[in-house]
Amino acid sequence: MATASNPVSGGYPTQTPGAFGKPSLEVPVYRREKTMSKLHVTLLGACLCLAPFSAIAQGAAKLTDPQIAHVAYTAGQIDIQAAELALKHSKNQEVRAFANGMVRDHKAVNEKALALVKKLNVTPEDNDTSRSLMKQAGAKKKELMALKGAAFDKAYAQNEVAYHQQVNGALQNTLIPAASNGELKDLLSTGLKIFQGHQQHAEHLVQSLPARTGALAH
Repeated sequence: MATASNPVSGGYPTQTPGAFGKPSLEVPVYRREKTMSKLHVTLLGACLCLAPFSAIAQGAAKLTDPQIAHVAYTAGQIDIQAAELALKHSKNQEVRAFANGMVRDHKAVNEKALALVKKLNVTPEDNDTSRSLMKQAGAKKKELMALKGAAFDKAYAQNEVAYHQQVNGALQNTLIPAASNGELKDLLSTGLKIFQGHQQHAEHLVQSLPARTGALAH
């Protein structure tokens, strides 16, 4: 990572584990369901993040390590916020357990990212890719908030499959190869292993939920 003279000051808020338990970086292992519906689910939700993560691939050569760190942190924050929305709206115990895991794991990874940029004395830089991610996440949040009950649960789970698929692809194919600093590469690689477990869990969750009914929130 290119060393910058500016210390980290206000780049991100300090995070704490909160009410979701002690952060854990253990990678959960879930049985991958080999059915056509898995492909169908992935295609349904892929539009959420295809555009911004395509932008990552197109601009990889231009992204600096501070920008890569910001993109990765932003992607984690987006999934934390989605999980917090699920905890607020869902009564399904499987969905709530999954969401709790997303909060715990993404906070743990982001805390490690904060510690790393502080150690390296660099300030993560906002960029077009991270801003695009936030914009897309805002639109998806509005979609989810318009649903309730089983329809919300299914849409949230489907979105988690698509989101993690795109994040994992961007990490493996673009962000990790583009990172210059070895410690940043290691952190991103650790995150990738965890997020691959998340994707498998999300696929399992989608399989276990009933079909969407289209119920809207009132």
